[in-house]
Amino acid sequence: MNNAKVAIVTGSSRGIGAAVAQRLAADGFAVVINYAGSAAAAETVARQLLQQGGQALAVQADVSDPAAVRALFDAAEQAFGGVDVLVNNAGIMLNATIADTDDAAFEHQVAINLKGSFNTLREAAKRLRSGGRIVNFSSSVVGMLQPSYGVYAATKAAVEAMTSVLAKELRGKNITVNAVAPGPTATDLFLNGKPQEVVERLAKLAPLERLGQPQDIAATVAFLAGADGGWINGQVLRANGGII
Repeated sequence: MNNAKVAIVTGSSRGIGAAVAQRLAADGFAVVINYAGSAAAAETVARQLLQQGGQALAVQADVSDPAAVRALFDAAEQAFGGVDVLVNNAGIMLNATIADTDDAAFEHQVAINLKGSFNTLREAAKRLRSGGRIVNFSSSVVGMLQPSYGVYAATKAAVEAMTSVLAKELRGKNITVNAVAPGPTATDLFLNGKPQEVVERLAKLAPLERLGQPQDIAATVAFLAGADGGWINGQVLRANGGII
């Protein structure tokens, strides 16, 4: 019933994920907008894409739950006939020094950022069609390694390791696996609670002297998911304006 390539974008009810969903839809993909709790926001994104002539479906799934991830892939296959692209955007960041990180904050970040990525990668490795693309989300904090980002950076370093390993494991399947590592990006999640002077200081860190925009990151994902990115495999692409 569906000739378009099909992309699942996790955590795509807002922010970078929503921008990725919008860009992939504009590029002709049928898009599954995954969300954990923000049903209204996800439905709004899906409705916008449908109004623009695209194909979209909002599907609730907690990526830290393997059964929910299987159901997410099932829903994509039932709606659109298969899955070609997985974008692992869902993630959380709870900043604290290692000494001050409590068990709950550690376990929550590991559950979403690391186990969530593992769950979707495991499913994608078995179910993506030939020619498929997997785009994981790391972070430029893996290079910057600032204080208070210890657990978050550790989860993202693990995602980078799995990216390289899975690219090799999918030999012969014609599926690429890469990661995008954004720097500071102007989303509500990033800007929330930060004084204006802190935002301005962070904006000046990159040589291009501005924050990234969600569309900048979406364009990077679109490159890796599209025809021009076919020879890129097992790589981490830092989309951060030169901050590191």
